[in-house]
Amino acid sequence: MLDANWPDSWRNAFRIELRAEAIGLAWRGWPVMPGANPDSITDEDDLTWRRPVPAKDNWRELLGTHAHEAATWFNDRTHSLLVATGTVLDAIEVSDELGKRAARLLRATGHPAPIVAMPNGRWLFLTTVADHIPAELADQATIQWHGADSYIPLPPSPFQLGVVHWRVKPEVWGWQLPAAAAVHEVLVRALAGEQADLTAHLVETTAA
Repeated sequence: MLDANWPDSWRNAFRIELRAEAIGLAWRGWPVMPGANPDSITDEDDLTWRRPVPAKDNWRELLGTHAHEAATWFNDRTHSLLVATGTVLDAIEVSDELGKRAARLLRATGHPAPIVAMPNGRWLFLTTVADHIPAELADQATIQWHGADSYIPLPPSPFQLGVVHWRVKPEVWGWQLPAAAAVHEVLVRALAGEQADLTAHLVETTAA
């Protein structure tokens, strides 16, 4: 998160970067919105501490706001940048280990997906909107589907002890979101490989 001891020039530069990113995404039709100011988050509220939340209670009503108005949300104080899911895009949240395995598989297909990494060791795979995810993914407690009525943080949002960043930037995929089913299939394959490796490790450990 932003350090209260940062010089004002640094904080202003960071705010400008957030605002520029928000405007750019809004112009592309992404339903962006401001997140709670990380400087105001305390560890007394563990859920809020762990991830940014919308700064406005009526955030659902803000979806589709014109880019010019969205820009004003990032003028007065530093916010994190959120995007609502379930209308323009969805996201599948996984551990960084599963994310790395899936990213390798996606690179092998020649069709990398946009990937966001958070400082808490979680990765977000962005896709087109889906009406469901495979049971193999839904049954995993460590995998979360961000669809309708949800939201995710986007770079360069402050987050706990770091900043949200792109593992695969939008420029790589030309702003074309990959089909949800294709990414889901890769994640299922990556999960199967992870589980197979874990089983093999347990067998080796038991044998030893």
